Amino acid sequence: MTAARGDSPMANQTLGRRQLADRLRRLRLGSGYSIDDVAEKLMCHPSKISRLETGRRAAIPRDVRDLCEIYGVADQRLVSELIELAREARRPGYRHEYDLGDETLYPYNDYEEQAATITDFQTCYLPALLQTEEYARALIRGIYPKMEEKVLESRVALRMRRQQLLTKEGAPRFNALFHESVLHHRIGGPQVMARQLDRIVQTAALPSVSVRIVPFTAGAYMGLANTFVLLELPEMSPARIVYLEGLTKADYLERPNEITIYAEAIRNITENALAPDDSVQLINDLKKAIYS
Repeated sequence: MTAARGDSPMANQTLGRRQLADRLRRLRLGSGYSIDDVAEKLMCHPSKISRLETGRRAAIPRDVRDLCEIYGVADQRLVSELIELAREARRPGYRHEYDLGDETLYPYNDYEEQAATITDFQTCYLPALLQTEEYARALIRGIYPKMEEKVLESRVALRMRRQQLLTKEGAPRFNALFHESVLHHRIGGPQVMARQLDRIVQTAALPSVSVRIVPFTAGAYMGLANTFVLLELPEMSPARIVYLEGLTKADYLERPNEITIYAEAIRNITENALAPDDSVQLINDLKKAIYS
């Protein structure tokens, strides 16, 4: 399976840049112009237009204004919206506020904020949107023992901020899927785990959240050897992205054949998982038996 690697252009694109690129491409196609036609009118190399339409080059407001004029866009509100999108796409965003120590991690936060549905499957630790601060800190420190303290604290702070997505108006649908073994990994110690289990139960009660556990009795299933997040982004192209995070970088998959396999894995994992109510009961029982 071929991934869009962490050092690929996609990993360095903000969601705003990708949205703008897609809309500019649609406007050009609607106007009937080829890339060469537009390049000739704009008096630039065709590669510039191509890079603007793939998001590999950030459009400046002047580019957007000139392209809208070439494409005959008469709606000035649309022109202003696209120009503002170009401005937003060039702002530093999370890079300015948080030092994550890895450039490939930043795009994920943009995608997550715009997602209509987030499906997070884990086999070793809890999905980030379910984690307490102390669990997250112990987890990140354990995985990256040599990480600088300021980077660790930035990652924890951003992770806590991301969880606000679940309680905002128009919250995305969040499907948390994880293996039962996750609950037995004593990350941070028994007291941290006890509070963490309480947090899962509280979050599972939110109307947009579904928590389902794959029990030990499930045996083998699709995804057993993989962890991933599938983001559904109806307002952009591609409409679905799979996010994979490793020790050295993050990967973003977007090819249809790749997405199809991960969507099938989600269906298979869900079939092997306990129902939401049974999952919550398992968490409560486990807390009493092990962490009380």
